[in-house]
Amino acid sequence: FRNNDVHKTYWAITQERPKEMEGTLTHWLVRNEKQNKSYAYDHEIPHSKKAILRYRVIGQGDRYQLLEVNLLTGRHHQIRCQLSAFRMPIKGDLKYGAKRSNPDGSISLLSYHVEFIHPVSKECISVESPLPDDPLWKKLTNSLL
Repeated sequence: FRNNDVHKTYWAITQERPKEMEGTLTHWLVRNEKQNKSYAYDHEIPHSKKAILRYRVIGQGDRYQLLEVNLLTGRHHQIRCQLSAFRMPIKGDLKYGAKRSNPDGSISLLSYHVEFIHPVSKECISVESPLPDDPLWKKLTNSLL
């Protein structure tokens, strides 16, 4: 993980549509341990850590978008915090600005794909997560799978 030898792809459902179909977000995050929450700033401040992610819209519905997200850094609640700062909170994520919770209390963020080189065999290991059993996930990913 430290050497960036593990590549993870996340999928997130947001209600707000980004202005651009793909882009890079850069913020400086400050973690509040007591609240178990991170806060994003557009510039470096004391005790902040730089956070960078790339996103791409890969599915669209009437009211929701499916984003593919790749982290260039790994920070506490990075995806949740940065998408919220970009005015695109993840569906169901009340902590970071979603309008309402999901019925089961989850947030619509999925670690969809993980790929790494096995440390001993040097074989490329690739794992995909199953989709949540939810009609919205199925609708937004219908053309992808």
